[in-house]
This record gives sequence, structure tokens and C-alpha cells, in this order.
Amino acid sequence: MPLTGKEMFRLAIKSGWREVRVNGSHHIMMKEGYEPVSIPVHSNKDLKNGMEQKLLRGLGLK
Repeated sequence: MPLTGKEMFRLAIKSGWREVRVNGSHHIMMKEGYEPVSIPVHSNKDLKNGMEQKLLRGLGLK
């Protein structure tokens, strides 16, 4: 089942990421030792499969 942007954001927070700023509907997350990750939070829309996989890799969860 695909994740929404809100669910991905909560998953990142639980994994130790912190929100540094919001640019429109994109939440910019940072964590020591990783590149910044931009999570699109567009209401309750599901993320496309490729975007979901890219974000999970960027967050170090896959």
C-alpha cells in the first residue's frame, strides 16, 4: 500500500530526521551524515512508487 507524504514525513521524524524548513508543500529534512531530503506533502495523496522508493533510500530506510 503506497504511503502518503504525511506518512513519509512521520516516518522520517521517528527515524531521527528533523525538519529544517518548508518550501510550499515540500518539507526539507536533515540528519547528520545524510544529504537533505525533500518530502512532498500534498494533502492525503499517495506518493508514486518511484518517489516513495527514492525517499526511502534517501532517508536510509531501504
